Amino acid sequence: MASDTDAATRREQAVQAAVEQGLAGPETPIIGLLDITGIRSSAAALRTAFAEVTPPDTPVLHAFAVKASPLVPVLRLLRDEGIGAEVASPGELALARAAGVRPEHTVLDSPAKTPAELREALALGIAVNADNPQELARIDALVASATTASPLGLRVNPQIGGGSIGALSTATATSKFGIALRDEGAREWVVRAYLDRPWLNRLHTHSGSQGVPLALMAEGVRAAYELAEEINTAAGRQQIDTVDIGGGLPVNFSSDEETPTYADYARLLKSTVPGLLDGRYGLVTEFGRSLLAKHGTILARVEYTKTSGGRPIAVTHAGVQVATRTVYAPVSWPLRIAAYDTKGRPKAGVEVPQDVAGPACFAGDLLAENRELPLLEQGDYAAVLDTGAYYFAHHYAYNSLARPGVHGFTADSDGTSFATVRTPQTLQEIVAESGGEHRDALL
Repeated sequence: MASDTDAATRREQAVQAAVEQGLAGPETPIIGLLDITGIRSSAAALRTAFAEVTPPDTPVLHAFAVKASPLVPVLRLLRDEGIGAEVASPGELALARAAGVRPEHTVLDSPAKTPAELREALALGIAVNADNPQELARIDALVASATTASPLGLRVNPQIGGGSIGALSTATATSKFGIALRDEGAREWVVRAYLDRPWLNRLHTHSGSQGVPLALMAEGVRAAYELAEEINTAAGRQQIDTVDIGGGLPVNFSSDEETPTYADYARLLKSTVPGLLDGRYGLVTEFGRSLLAKHGTILARVEYTKTSGGRPIAVTHAGVQVATRTVYAPVSWPLRIAAYDTKGRPKAGVEVPQDVAGPACFAGDLLAENRELPLLEQGDYAAVLDTGAYYFAHHYAYNSLARPGVHGFTADSDGTSFATVRTPQTLQEIVAESGGEHRDALL
C-alpha cells in the first residue's frame, strides 16, 4: 500500500489509530511503533546514495548494524529491501539467521570473538573482520584446518580523534577497537600480516557514530583506503578487493528533518576518497541508527500528574527501561516529546514547562526535564520521538518492568494498519528469566 503522507502525518495517524484500536490504553500503557514506509524509504535512500557515486556493477553490501534494532521482523523487512546484517555476537547472528539473512550478506564484527564464534562464521561463509593480532592467529589456525568461503579482513583504528560523545567515538588514540595504526610499528605489522596471508582480502574501519562529524568519518575512510593502496602495491596485486567503511551516520534528534542524508555522506566520500569509489574496490557499509531512529515512536500513557516545587510532572510508563541512554545521559541524548490527548489526537494549548517522568524508582528517571509542552493531564499520551533505534528495542529490566509490545504500521489516506513485531512480555516470562524454576536453589 503506497503512502501519500509524510512521516509526521503518518505518525499522528498511527498514534490516534493505536488508541482507537486499543493497542494503547489503560491496560496497555506503553507500546513501541515502527513506521514501515519510513524504514523502506531510508533503505532505498541508502542504496541510491552509493549507487550514484560508484560505477555500475560495483559490489556494494549494505549490512544493517543489528545492535541498533535487534528485532527479527525488522531484519526481515530490511532483508526484503536488499540490506544485509552486521552482527557482533552469537545472539545477533542468530537473529539475522532467523530473519533469513544469507551468510554472504552477513558480516561479523566484535572485539571479543570466541573460537566457537569464529569457527561457526567460517563454516557458514560469513565475512569476518579480525580485531587484533591474537584473533588473527586464531583465524590462521582455523583456515589451516578447514577451507572457508568467508571473506576475511582486519579492522584498523586510524586514530583520527573523537566526536562529541566519547563513548561512541571509536577512532581515538586509545580506542579498544581494531589495530591502532599510529602506534609504533603497527602499520608495518599490518602490511606484513597481509603479505603473509594471501587470503586476507578485506580492510575494515569505523570511526564512530552519533556525535562524530561527517568530515571526520570521511578522514577515517581515507586512512583505510590509503592503507589498502599501500598493501596492494606491496603485494604487487589487488589483494584487498573490498573496504568495509563501517557506518555511523549521525541522526538529527531535534526535528523531523532527516539530516545529514546518505547522499550527503556519499558525495563527501566521493570528493574525499575518489579512488575508493572508482570501481576497483567493493564496499561494505554498516549503518544502523540512521536507518531506524526516525521511524520509531514510544507511546506512553500518562498515569498521574502532580506538581512539585511549582513544576508540573507527568508520570508516564516510559522511562529508563526503554530510554536508557536518555535517562542516564540526557545532555548527549535529548529526545523530542509530543503531547497527545486521551483519544490520541495532537494536544493543543499553551506550552508549559514540565517534567515528563518514567515509572522507575529513582529520581533521575526523566524523559524530559522542564520541557515546554501543552500541559499533559491524566490519561493523555506522551509520544517519545526518534526512538526506532537503541530505545524500545533495547529493554533495560530496571524494577522488573516488562518489555513493551512493538507494532509496525502503515498509514496513508486509506487508513492505518498494524502488524505485531514483538508481543508484550508477560509476568510469567519475567519470573522465568529471573530463575523462577530454581527458586529453592539457594536453600
